[in-house]
Amino acid sequence: MTAAESPSTKLSLRALLTLAWPIMLSRMSQSVIGLSDVWLVADLGAAALAATATGALNAFALLILPIGVMFVVSSFASQLAGAGDVGGARRFAWYGLVVAAFTQVGCIAVLPFVSWLVDHLPNEPEVQTLMRGYLMVRLLSGGAAVGIEALSNFYGGLGRTRPGMVAAVSAMVLNVLGNVMFIDGRFGAPKLGVTGSALASTLATAVAFVGFFIYFLRDPHQPLGRLRVAEFLRLLRFGLPSGFNWLFEFLAFIFFVNVVVAGLGTEALAAMNAVFNLNSVAFMPAFGLASACAIVVGQAIGAGRKDDVPAAIWLTVRSTIAWEGFVGLFYLVAPALLMQPFAKGPTGPQVEALGVRMLLVSAAWQVFDAVATVMAESLRAAGDTLFPLVMRLAIAWLVFAPGAYFSVTRLHWTEIGATGWMVAYLALLAISLTIRYRTGRWRTVELIDPMASGH
Repeated sequence: MTAAESPSTKLSLRALLTLAWPIMLSRMSQSVIGLSDVWLVADLGAAALAATATGALNAFALLILPIGVMFVVSSFASQLAGAGDVGGARRFAWYGLVVAAFTQVGCIAVLPFVSWLVDHLPNEPEVQTLMRGYLMVRLLSGGAAVGIEALSNFYGGLGRTRPGMVAAVSAMVLNVLGNVMFIDGRFGAPKLGVTGSALASTLATAVAFVGFFIYFLRDPHQPLGRLRVAEFLRLLRFGLPSGFNWLFEFLAFIFFVNVVVAGLGTEALAAMNAVFNLNSVAFMPAFGLASACAIVVGQAIGAGRKDDVPAAIWLTVRSTIAWEGFVGLFYLVAPALLMQPFAKGPTGPQVEALGVRMLLVSAAWQVFDAVATVMAESLRAAGDTLFPLVMRLAIAWLVFAPGAYFSVTRLHWTEIGATGWMVAYLALLAISLTIRYRTGRWRTVELIDPMASGH
């Protein structure tokens, strides 16, 4: 339901969950792709596990900028839908697809440099060799991944969260089937190991995007008018801070994984990647709630009802804290059970022991992560994208990255100390974004150009 179809955008828990559950399922299915990758290669040993999980992170690092820009498609679509201009919202889906096309060109341009990039990472030679093959295949579907995000955020901004869910679940099912076929060479397929995992992800993403794009073309819609360069540039104006927001934060995590944690050994690297994969699945319901709240925030602003926004945000904060608090408690009660699927091969016991200790510490950051996500998504929906960029950049690169590096390399802290820096980072981020929201500066941002939109 869009704001234009309802006399009020005031939010109840039931309405929030109705809007959020397809987003939850969509985001969780994306995380399941990563989990299935690492689960099915875990039998090949710690090097294969580390190469697959870290390779996926590195591939995502190359895509996170355009994907971050795509989140602002939802901001424009929701505000235009709230103002009753659904045709205008559809134009921003096309602008997102243009960004996806440029992304694919960029991915192809990067391929000749993959070996050089991997060789400069502090991983063991076997991990480097496996990761090199993984990235060469995985990057072939970069544009398709961004295209799915563009269309998902467009439909999400309209309050139609199910089309994106269907695309994501389709990609998940195809990816799992592809993993079964190509990693171990089943059903007549070649046995490709780590490269097979990348091939499964690439084919699944490409097929899901093609299906989603056909649905978008055939979906009945209001006249969208001609595409406008000024609107595309406005998307970039607000979207690039959002994209760089995600990029600089993610690069800090890449540094953390590839330099800080990798310096603790292959087993520690495999364990940390397993913990991140578990957290990515557990985090997605909270992200779904936050994204649903952002849709309501955008539609309320577009409809001229900014006073509806605070109640929606605080309802979502309470809901995400309840979920993440439950996740943290589960980590404390059964960490070994959660790590067992990753504890395979000769080094399995070491990976499990390290992962259990990391998982126990990660329980402490769940609530901070919930609050930071809701505030970041709500500010993004309002068009307040520059301040979160500045804060993430400052905290990630002036506090988190140097603090973790110094603690591990100079003070010889173990994996527990390294994970503790994640808690500090998310706590500082949650506090800073909450303060920003409470200043009310988001009320003064004009995301939609009144002259261009006609409203």
